[in-house]
Amino acid sequence: MSRAQAESVIKNIIREIAQECASKGQAVSETLVAFMVKAVVLNPSNEFNVDRTLTKDDVQKLIKLCVEQLLDARSPALDTVKMQVYFDMNYTTRSDFLDEHRRVLESRLQPVIREITDSRARTREELESLYRKIVSAVLLRSGLGSPTDIAVVREATAALQSVFPQTELGTFMSLSKRDKERQILELTMIVTGIRLFNKECGKGGEGIDDLPAILNEAVPATTQSVDTEIQTTLHQAFKYTTLLEKAHAGERLEGLSLQLVRESLINSRQHEAFLRVILSDVISCAQQVEMLENQLAARMEQLQNTIQSKTAVPTAQVYPQFIHLAQLWSGFQDEMVLLSVLSNILASLEPFTRGHRDIFGDDVLGQYLSGAHVKSDEERVKDVSGPDQFVNPKDYQVSQYDWLFPETTKNFHRLSLQYRGFCALTLGKFDRLLLPSNPDIGVLRYKEHHYAFSSKAAAYEFAENPTMYIQLVAEGAKRSPELIQLLELHNQFSTITPYSQGKDAGRMLEKPVTKCDSGSQTDTHFMDTNIVKTYEWNEWELRRKAIKLSNLRTKVTHSIQTNLSNMRRDNVTQVYLPKDNATQTKVDSATNVPKAQVFLAGLRGGGMSEPTDMTKVDLTIDAAEQ
Repeated sequence: MSRAQAESVIKNIIREIAQECASKGQAVSETLVAFMVKAVVLNPSNEFNVDRTLTKDDVQKLIKLCVEQLLDARSPALDTVKMQVYFDMNYTTRSDFLDEHRRVLESRLQPVIREITDSRARTREELESLYRKIVSAVLLRSGLGSPTDIAVVREATAALQSVFPQTELGTFMSLSKRDKERQILELTMIVTGIRLFNKECGKGGEGIDDLPAILNEAVPATTQSVDTEIQTTLHQAFKYTTLLEKAHAGERLEGLSLQLVRESLINSRQHEAFLRVILSDVISCAQQVEMLENQLAARMEQLQNTIQSKTAVPTAQVYPQFIHLAQLWSGFQDEMVLLSVLSNILASLEPFTRGHRDIFGDDVLGQYLSGAHVKSDEERVKDVSGPDQFVNPKDYQVSQYDWLFPETTKNFHRLSLQYRGFCALTLGKFDRLLLPSNPDIGVLRYKEHHYAFSSKAAAYEFAENPTMYIQLVAEGAKRSPELIQLLELHNQFSTITPYSQGKDAGRMLEKPVTKCDSGSQTDTHFMDTNIVKTYEWNEWELRRKAIKLSNLRTKVTHSIQTNLSNMRRDNVTQVYLPKDNATQTKVDSATNVPKAQVFLAGLRGGGMSEPTDMTKVDLTIDAAEQ
């Protein structure tokens, strides 16, 4: 049979089981039916062989067994499976819850937003109608009051007109569709911030609920409700555990079905696990609300200081604060939505525990528990606390394994324990008995998994043959498939997937493939090639090319240094040094001229009787004779 044919057969089987259950007055989901088919096939007592093709008789047998189990009204195991299916299909992470809520809100707002962005208003009446639609969109998106309340609409219109008067509609109409949507979102946040601030000042706030006060009442009430439910569930689980311990100790419990007690204990422990998940989310809500309240008070105070009694304030100062105020209020709305979802899940889980509580009322359990001390988990852990109760890794029984202790292991309490922290020995040895473990005794690391135990003796006994006890737990999970989810054994049972992932029902009878031949090839360059042909790694070659391109012989090189680039990097300037050159422009020559010498005689005169007669004698010698 081909894969497609097998999937078609399985889908037909699931459909036929669902129809038969519906004809008998029991509506079941296909997810629940698919898991039940897997569980029936896995149970060794049903003698199904996944290695061969199902015959017609096998199919009829499978359908009959599934219908019988799905219609069993007194089966705590079926209630546990239903509870697991419901929780996995309805619970998700905090961020996923909020993302889905925002997606649904946007999808509901989309027709209103589209009507605004697609509008082609021209006349005055059309523009006024468009403006009213924008006010309605702002109110619907903010969640502050009803668009049908006249007082709320008037207050929102006044706030919108202060930031977006009707005269701006012409500019708004000229924007693109995406810009219009962006502006509507921004206007919504600003108007929301204005209305919240007015409410704080006592000048408005029509139709706005006091979400911080509501949450301050709802969160503690929800926490108390979840904690009360946990204590009730644990008290019931402690009774079932005591009964099973008495049975394994050899006491006869006439008229008591140990199988039902065991299934009821599993149901209680699964309910406890889901309740603790919800409690953790509620505590996160409380912390988030406290943080939002502090931020809201600080933002309001800052706005008061910014605005005070001023008649006009720059928009650049107040608009961002209004937007932040709206974001904080949106956080309160998210916490309200999340708390409502968690409360609905909490209420929906209770019917899945009603079956075993009706079967084992206080009057029924009381006659079997008379004289017995019902221990709580804390008492069991306390009984095995103390240095003498811890594993000694040097003992020969356990020395061959790796043991982890709080004193020697960093982040010890963050270890991922197998079987959700239940004792690994009692699960296998005492047929699916769920006993809480005490990790302080010592955690065994075996094949990359961590196992914790309820006592030192249990740890030593498990260490004698870990593989056998692990196999016993797996066999027990086949008989009680609800343990696969509770103990997180999906890795051991590849055909059983979490319910939220099991929507493809056609693969459940396939035997898991644990080995296969495979090959892989890695491309040399798996990224797009981008080879630069002109790339050069040699620095000197790059310099040579640079000099060639710049042609320094015909150009002047300049260098500039600024204050910002000073001391940042080395700057180098290259110039041609001046050469020593000589130029001759004339011939050296000399001329010689005679030195003039003149002698004057007779200057003293001839006295009174004779006249003065000066004689000039030229004594100059010719230049050639010198």
